[in-house]
Amino acid sequence: MNAVVLTISLMIMLCLLQTPVAIALITAALIGGLHSGLEITDAIAAFNDSLLIGSQVGITYIMIGAFAVALARSGLLDLLAHRIALRLDLREGATNKGIKWVIFLTFIAASVMSQNLVPVHIAFIPILIPPLLGVMNKLHVDRRAVACILACSISASYLLLPTGFGAIYLNEILLANVNDVGQAYGLTATASMVPKAMFLPVMGILLGMCVAVFYTYRKPREYQTVPLTDLQVEKSPITLNLTQCLSTLVALAVALICQLKFDSLLVGAMIGFIILSFTGIFRWREQDDVFTEGLRMMAQIAVIITIASGFSGVLNATGEIAPLVAATADMIGGNMALGAALMLLVGLFITIGFGDSFASVPILASIYVPLALTLGFSPMATIALLGAAAALGDAGSPASTITLGATAGLNADGQHDHIKDSVLPTFSHANFGMLVFAWAASMLL
Repeated sequence: MNAVVLTISLMIMLCLLQTPVAIALITAALIGGLHSGLEITDAIAAFNDSLLIGSQVGITYIMIGAFAVALARSGLLDLLAHRIALRLDLREGATNKGIKWVIFLTFIAASVMSQNLVPVHIAFIPILIPPLLGVMNKLHVDRRAVACILACSISASYLLLPTGFGAIYLNEILLANVNDVGQAYGLTATASMVPKAMFLPVMGILLGMCVAVFYTYRKPREYQTVPLTDLQVEKSPITLNLTQCLSTLVALAVALICQLKFDSLLVGAMIGFIILSFTGIFRWREQDDVFTEGLRMMAQIAVIITIASGFSGVLNATGEIAPLVAATADMIGGNMALGAALMLLVGLFITIGFGDSFASVPILASIYVPLALTLGFSPMATIALLGAAAALGDAGSPASTITLGATAGLNADGQHDHIKDSVLPTFSHANFGMLVFAWAASMLL
């Protein structure tokens, strides 16, 4: 068996058996490395050598977490949760459907802004959702539907809108790799082609979200009653002064500008945190507590991202990613329809292992671009195939920041399982629709 197939399959199996994700990643990586012929010392070395990249990302997420906690101290999220709680009709038989849709639309808007306008990625989830869990329990909202809303909205945002994280994925990674590899084949793609090529695949993701909300998880689901604490409707209304509002808006704007100017989320989040410290959103002596709270909130995600980087390093060290893709090419022959389907499925499998669509593009581009052009696919169809193949699985991998972020927020009261309630629902709804629509896009473009 191909070592990559074995490694990823073993990782998925261990996660389904409720093994901690970090343990599943390390175990599967070492067994896969041994199966490929690596010595145990070489497998460990390959794992350790790749941890640096993941740790850099992990530190960035910790800083983003601290910034998110500092933003929460402004009171904006408390005010939002309190206003929603005030509208909740607690009388017997009340459906409160309007409140439910307000919450869903709030999650969608926050997900989009977190990728394109205020690039804090998934750090908003552990801040925004826990205060609303009490209200969601009263409404009997199935949290699996919320996990799908978050995963699909976040994925659709960076795959379609070319700002923030979208600019990084669409222009700096996807477009750059297509042009770099395609240059030898006379292919030149432009920035305007990329969102058009990704439109249909993204529509597949949004269709999956609609299926989850309106069909799969539409029925009420019971959760244990959780005290509303800060959301008690009898509590005096929360008010914000003008200084708090202006300081928060300035911090968000400067953080965004710095992130774009220096191409660094770490720097943007740090400067935003410093601004909130100086403007009195929280007391000066509370800085360490706020930072520690952000560290604690994002620690699990940062650790798993770091370990996932080592996992991908072992996958690369096996040398069996290229043979896997080459074997796929041999199966295709000259059949474009079969070729598109197999390329998407192999991309799905590889991205589940990497847990990161951004890291999957360079791996797939060197083989997918020549293969697609040889089969006769147009430049836009080639972009759609590569962009979708690399993103498939991102919203359903146990090690994905998207699923980890959803669990971090929805499991704040211990009633949401990472694999059963985040990974499996998001995998089935975000990826199946995208798989079908991406295949259709490759045939039509």
